[in-house]
Amino acid sequence: MNVSKIFTGALLGIGLLATTTGVRATDAASIERGKYLYDAADCYSCHSGPRGGAKNNAATSGKLKLPSGGLGLDTPFGTFRSPNITPDKQYGIGAWSQAEFKTSLRSGIGREGEYLFPVFPYTSFTKLTDRDMEDLYAYFMSLPAVPLPNKPHEAKPPFNWRPLLIFWRTLFFTPGTIKAEPARGDVWNRGNYLVHAVAHCEECHTPRNFLGGLDLGRSFSGNIGGPDRQNAPNITSDVKTGIGSWSIADIENLLKTGMTPDSDLIGSGMRAVVQGTSKLTDADRYAMALYLKSIPPIHVDLPPPKLAAQSK
Repeated sequence: MNVSKIFTGALLGIGLLATTTGVRATDAASIERGKYLYDAADCYSCHSGPRGGAKNNAATSGKLKLPSGGLGLDTPFGTFRSPNITPDKQYGIGAWSQAEFKTSLRSGIGREGEYLFPVFPYTSFTKLTDRDMEDLYAYFMSLPAVPLPNKPHEAKPPFNWRPLLIFWRTLFFTPGTIKAEPARGDVWNRGNYLVHAVAHCEECHTPRNFLGGLDLGRSFSGNIGGPDRQNAPNITSDVKTGIGSWSIADIENLLKTGMTPDSDLIGSGMRAVVQGTSKLTDADRYAMALYLKSIPPIHVDLPPPKLAAQSK
């Protein structure tokens, strides 16, 4: 018996086991981080599946609701249908590589090289870090696959012609991550990242021009007739028409419970957003609130936040 060979083989076996266990642990941690981001970004509310019947059962795994697509988003340019983003290889994103997934988020370009319609907020998701994109990919690929075909968009010509998006992208899309501002501190920078890149608050709370581009000179000042023709309120620090009179604790409480300082419960699309922000850590909700309080005031003639709320 060659003791040396046995000893060497045992060491190799232990090393392989440790490596494999480490990879699995890393994958599990990545999936967990991805779920956190998935909830924070409120992916399900846009990518929720059809309601009713067997299709609804197929889009649900126990208590887990799956992003099987089909929901219509009404815009001035027509109705856009959210795609199936479960890991189904035929109808979802199961055949997508991690690199292709990241390209869709960073550049707004699909697996076949097609321009994605900006109803998918890649204009915000482009700001995500590579690691967060990788964690999101890990979480999506861990979900049960739902074999539901995508529904076609019902956009009006010429807004349904993808090649024309090259002009829109030239005018309104700047890819890249957020640059940190060290002088502002770590908490403010974390809030800036969560508000812009993850929760993509600007997409609903900023007015758009006639081509659907964000009016960044009036960021967060509200949007009349926003997604699904809902009015998104001014959330700048303007006291009269924004949330300037709210404390940081007020904003934190809204993000956790959906309750305004006037003890009203928010309604419409924001209710779904709070389902995501309620799952954030207290530290991340505080960071978001701190950042939102720092937004310069913009006075606009929009309904104040209370009018967008649903009374108890």
